[in-house]
Amino acid sequence: MVPARDIVLRALRAEGLYTQSRLALLEQLPANPVGVEQRRLGEAFAFSARHLPIDSFNRVVGLTDDHADAVPELIRWFEDRSIQGRFEVVPGVDSPAVTKTLAHHGYSPSRFHALLYGEARPAPAPAADITVEGVDAATLETFLDTYAAGWGIPEPEGFKRNVRGWLGRPGWTLYLGRYRNEAAGEAILFMDGATGYCADSSVNPAYRGRGVHQALLRRRIADAAASGADLICAEADFLSTSHRNMIRAGLSLLTIKSAWTRSPS
Repeated sequence: MVPARDIVLRALRAEGLYTQSRLALLEQLPANPVGVEQRRLGEAFAFSARHLPIDSFNRVVGLTDDHADAVPELIRWFEDRSIQGRFEVVPGVDSPAVTKTLAHHGYSPSRFHALLYGEARPAPAPAADITVEGVDAATLETFLDTYAAGWGIPEPEGFKRNVRGWLGRPGWTLYLGRYRNEAAGEAILFMDGATGYCADSSVNPAYRGRGVHQALLRRRIADAAASGADLICAEADFLSTSHRNMIRAGLSLLTIKSAWTRSPS
């Protein structure tokens, strides 16, 4: 599969729709306690979660020069909510006017993120001491406990209370990875038509380095292929362990996102 602009746009759309779906669940909680707001500008997404200072929930991604004039308004949108928002600039998406406007307002690249892709296809079985299973109502709590352990969430009970709606959400499939029958890792597959997006995989620190992350990735690739996907995509910090695992699983680097932020004055 040769990298092309349409593949970049498909990957960005799948990732954006996944984040949109995840935030919509929080927005639907009584009184919207996280302060979620979302906007669409053409194919671009703008997200804010006023009381949840997570980078991926407070950002703009996919802006093209068709919407460059919206950059000052979006900057004010973040400022009015006391959010340190970020703008993700993606090679392959034409945006020189966007970056010029960001630079004019004091923004500069501060972090880089790898966007990877590949053909959805069957995958080999994991090692004998690793199993990967789809999550159902009986294993949801174990999945959420494993998620909290893998991501180091400081208040797991509050987190679990807010996200039990992940199970059965349209386009979502949850996975639990076990090492020698012990819950060890988790992962999510989000489907957008023929595009599969591998999201939010983590492994409990006690079980890292045993192949659980790799097995979760391969299972999602295979399931996406079985569901009719022809494209699989994923993201990771550049040169991280997750990035290397994705390369080992057969994915290739599609592009590098640059996150533009402004230093506090």
